[in-house]
Amino acid sequence: MSRYRLTPAPAQEAVLRDHCGHARYLWNLAVEQHSHWHPGRSSAPGYLEQCRQLTAARAGHPWLAAGSQTVQQQALRDFTQAMAAFYDPASPAGRPSWRKAGRNEGFRIVGRGRQWDVQSYRVTRDRAGRWHVAFAVIPAPVPAPGNGQTVGIDRGVAVSAALSTGQPLHCPALTARERTWLRRLQRRLARAKRGSNRRGQVRHAIARLKARETDRRKDWAEKASTGIARRFDVIRVEDLKITNMTRSGKGTRENPGRNVRAKAGLNRGILGSGWGLLVRRLQDKAPGRVEKIKPHHTSQRCSACGRVDRGSRESQAVFRCTACGFAANADVNAAINIAAGHAVTARGGDGVARPVNREPQLLLPSG
Repeated sequence: MSRYRLTPAPAQEAVLRDHCGHARYLWNLAVEQHSHWHPGRSSAPGYLEQCRQLTAARAGHPWLAAGSQTVQQQALRDFTQAMAAFYDPASPAGRPSWRKAGRNEGFRIVGRGRQWDVQSYRVTRDRAGRWHVAFAVIPAPVPAPGNGQTVGIDRGVAVSAALSTGQPLHCPALTARERTWLRRLQRRLARAKRGSNRRGQVRHAIARLKARETDRRKDWAEKASTGIARRFDVIRVEDLKITNMTRSGKGTRENPGRNVRAKAGLNRGILGSGWGLLVRRLQDKAPGRVEKIKPHHTSQRCSACGRVDRGSRESQAVFRCTACGFAANADVNAAINIAAGHAVTARGGDGVARPVNREPQLLLPSG
């Protein structure tokens, strides 16, 4: 996916806004329509039936007819594809939900036209008011170096990613000054009257700061994933269920959660470290070379003697084996276990309880 910034003229921006509004309206209409169907009832209308309904709606509503029929039909096609992914047992996609103005702004065009020579592109507008156009392309994978080396990556919050070579990777975030300014803006937003111009200006300023942080995270993930893909033949990461890990800790009214504020802070730290983005880009750039292993005991296992003991993790940063006395950075020790494939049951071996039958080449930290 190639993504570029757009700077439309005021008249062009008005047209783009209309396209976004119509696409969001048709999507939300399809969500509401499908919410009335349940198992046992007649099947919900498909794409062709919805297109016929759209034709009738355009005939009766001039404001809808003034919009692009191509954009509107594509919104219905996208919804149909989203529903198919939701019902696919092999897909992790959730049920399509409502799109909100100011948050989900965009539309997609598929097919060749007289003014473009691409098969598909999507135009979006982020919360900071920036327009982007993304083209669907499949970039060539990064060639493997052919050195036979395997690297393990342990993902964390204090250190975004630690390699089994001993190299820490830190995902950039807002500076201390920017974080202070963000807190001030958030306090202003809480005091601002809903619907006022001042509230809109403050929200826009907050969105610009958060967009800056997102841009830095994406840039870091691109550079880090390219570097790793170029240096190692096999890349091993933990198979983490990030969506489950970052669920809200509020609970329900009957069963309220505990340490909700701390859990919310941890969730922000995980999402801000770019865990999922880094692995996705590695899989894109090094297809077939990224292996996921079970995360059990990788942080408690001594990479030197294999002893598993919770007490060996002295602190967030220090690992000291209670059996052999081996000491190392805790994240690097976990990364070495990940590189070795420990905590994975394969070929009759169990990486937690006893050595695995096949040991890959490891890159131990220098010193």
